Amino acid sequence: MPRKTRIWYPGAIYHVICRGNHQQDIFKDEKDRLTYLSILKKAKEKHRFLLHAYCLMTNHLHLHLETAEVEISQTMKIINLHYVNYFNKKYGLTGHLFQGRFRSELVDKDGYNLEISRYIHLNPVRANMVRKPGDYPWSSFKFYLSGQEDDLVTKSKILGYFKNRSPFLYQNFVEEYLD
Repeated sequence: MPRKTRIWYPGAIYHVICRGNHQQDIFKDEKDRLTYLSILKKAKEKHRFLLHAYCLMTNHLHLHLETAEVEISQTMKIINLHYVNYFNKKYGLTGHLFQGRFRSELVDKDGYNLEISRYIHLNPVRANMVRKPGDYPWSSFKFYLSGQEDDLVTKSKILGYFKNRSPFLYQNFVEEYLD
């Protein structure tokens, strides 16, 4: 049975999840995560997508990604292929790293954009890796709290839902689920 074609149009926003095959780790150390972020940055420059949020866990990752002129499947194929090649070479492996195709869910409502962003940033807290999302070094949450711009994460869409584009209000929105 053929795979169902993903819905795509310029400006489509997705919550993307990539899981390790057999629940294996896809990131074993800091260099793996830095390499993935570098690959993501290069793909962003080439495919011109917007990255609203990310979180690199141990055996999976989350991306909140908005396409421009390149379909999500093509973008993720390039990112995952480059990372798998790096990972397999580094660890002397062959074969699949990821569990099947990446999973993607179309985000078609403003409120859902906010929920996905919060969900992604709270992932390490729900996994009991940290107590607060700002304590986890491998997510985009820290960029939302800082006043600095990042060439990987585009904060304007998510912060645009809050008065004066306030990072403090976004932090409260995310962390209200901690209690």
